[in-house]
Amino acid sequence: MATKLEKTIKRELDLHSRLYTVTMGPEGVKITPKGGRKGHFMSWETLLSGDAELYADMKLSIEALKAGRGEEQGGND
Repeated sequence: MATKLEKTIKRELDLHSRLYTVTMGPEGVKITPKGGRKGHFMSWETLLSGDAELYADMKLSIEALKAGRGEEQGGND
């Protein structure tokens, strides 16, 4: 039987030689660069609804469109 997620837990993630802190709680998941304050948060509702996948696909489409026009990436999106 799985343990209910009632409290926030933190774990360290080593991805491509970079360290991140993954914070998982009843509200959702946040991934922050190790030692940083700002990270990316996603609620469980967003994750389960498929909105996260839709957002990622839309971002890839926009980047492909910019690349096709020869625009620089890295501006304020």
